[in-house]
Amino acid sequence: MAEKKLFISNSEESIRLFKQDWMEFLSKVHYTTPLIVFVPIIAYFIYLSIARGTNVVDFFIWGIFGFLAWTLVEYIMHRFIFHYHPSSEWGKKLHFIFHGIHHDYPCDRLRLVLPPSVSIPLATGFYFIFKNSISPEGFDAFFALFLFGYLMYDMIHYSIHHVPLKGKFWNVIKTHHLKHHYVDPDKGYGVSSPLWDILVRSNFKEERKEEKKAVAEHAA
Repeated sequence: MAEKKLFISNSEESIRLFKQDWMEFLSKVHYTTPLIVFVPIIAYFIYLSIARGTNVVDFFIWGIFGFLAWTLVEYIMHRFIFHYHPSSEWGKKLHFIFHGIHHDYPCDRLRLVLPPSVSIPLATGFYFIFKNSISPEGFDAFFALFLFGYLMYDMIHYSIHHVPLKGKFWNVIKTHHLKHHYVDPDKGYGVSSPLWDILVRSNFKEERKEEKKAVAEHAA
């Protein structure tokens, strides 16, 4: 098991990743960019579902499946891809670029949502996977809510680090993710929801006083 690393800078900026200016530019993204890219795409698939004649009940059912599918994909990617610890030097550098930098600089405003250079190819890949495995009658609703789940993940992730979320529900979501950063990076892989952490028992145990203090310092 990789040694837990709890070095954290709370600067709203972070280190430079690439020597080439164009690569550095592509590694940073404003939090509104996923909204600009994916809201029209989601609307398009909702339109296709309506045009197909999908009734409200069927749309809701397929949509719930799509949304839950995203939460599972989010969990699997975060736990088994973003937190995979390669042994080679090349692999370590790649891991740092994709996720390690976020753990070292979690408040970097321009590295909190997926850049289109990553999110669009991923969405395209999942499109073809689901297109070939889901009934045509439900695909459009399923994929619309799958993408909606991704969009909520990005917006919630940004909000956790930069918006004073209020209310019991949002406090649970925020505290869950901050524990992942400030208490134990090998627990709590769900960002938009702790659902799969609870189901597969990768959730946090009852925290000690010093752990509560560490989370409280960054939850304000």
